[in-house]
Amino acid sequence: MTLVTDEDWPAIGDATLDTQGAVALARLLGALADPIRLRLISIIAERGPTCACDLVGPLERSQPTISHHTKVLADVGLLRGTKHGRSIWWSVDRDRLAIVARALGNP
Repeated sequence: MTLVTDEDWPAIGDATLDTQGAVALARLLGALADPIRLRLISIIAERGPTCACDLVGPLERSQPTISHHTKVLADVGLLRGTKHGRSIWWSVDRDRLAIVARALGNP
């Protein structure tokens, strides 16, 4: 289930967020507020679609830990997973990432 709507929030400081928008944006930012998840999303954004198995080495974390963090990011729509056999290949939803950038004032 996606926790964030497809709403395009105004840049913070340009307009007042309503309560629903503030809650949704806080969930999205909360998903990013972890160093492992920030590294994970930056690796996938740079590489393009990436097998979950190829994230263990660069992040120096176990497969279950990687799965937890990819799930958190997927739940808010920042990552999309595609199953290929027994592996999941992750890609960044650049439109969703752009929403974050715009909300933080980066057009």
